[in-house]
Amino acid sequence: MCCIFVPNLLNHISMLSFFKKYRFFGVAFFILSVIIVSIIFNILNVTKPLPIYQPSQVNVEMVDSTIQHQKKYHRIADFSLINQNGKTITQDDYKDKIYVADFFFTTCQTICPIMTKNMHEVQKKFIADDEVMLLSHTVTPKIDTVAQLKRYAKEKGVNASKWNLVTGDKKQIYNLARKSYLAVKDDGDGGPFDMIHTENFMLIDKKRQIRGFYDGTDPKEIKRLLEDIKVLKASYKD
Repeated sequence: MCCIFVPNLLNHISMLSFFKKYRFFGVAFFILSVIIVSIIFNILNVTKPLPIYQPSQVNVEMVDSTIQHQKKYHRIADFSLINQNGKTITQDDYKDKIYVADFFFTTCQTICPIMTKNMHEVQKKFIADDEVMLLSHTVTPKIDTVAQLKRYAKEKGVNASKWNLVTGDKKQIYNLARKSYLAVKDDGDGGPFDMIHTENFMLIDKKRQIRGFYDGTDPKEIKRLLEDIKVLKASYKD
């Protein structure tokens, strides 16, 4: 029994001596392995492309019933509206542009001031980038005349070369919200007593496709939007 115990003890002592002797090497090897794996991961970690949203992928409450089952080819429809300077703005003004769209009204005292402030942050981040633009549609065009939009734009620091606040035909605006931007619940088709209200920001690509939805009142969502704009911009360089 003793003869068996002594060799086992000697083996145990020998193993401890081995690990003590080479423990520095083991630690160094472990750290080096972590660094190598991290480098390989970063090299292979290709940025995931942004989705292209179709009506069938969006909450049915936000989509007009006529297009709820559409699975491909969705685009923002042609439009013709008037901006804060009295200029007619159409889809041609956003040709080959990435842009962020939303819906607001100047007399709103709840979510709209926060949304406008956050949209201004987007403007500030991309003020020197001609590839990125902004588009805000009023949902109360009868109140938000060109003169009213002009005052609001001046008050909120809107740069007209970057950001259009647009008014115009109410039915056209409401159709855009429901059938193009998939942005709001069904609160009418633009009749005199209809009213839509949404906190959504939509990211639109150069093919007039929706690439993202964001809560325009949430700073974390705005940060995500800013990162997604960069991802979308980079996709055109590949």
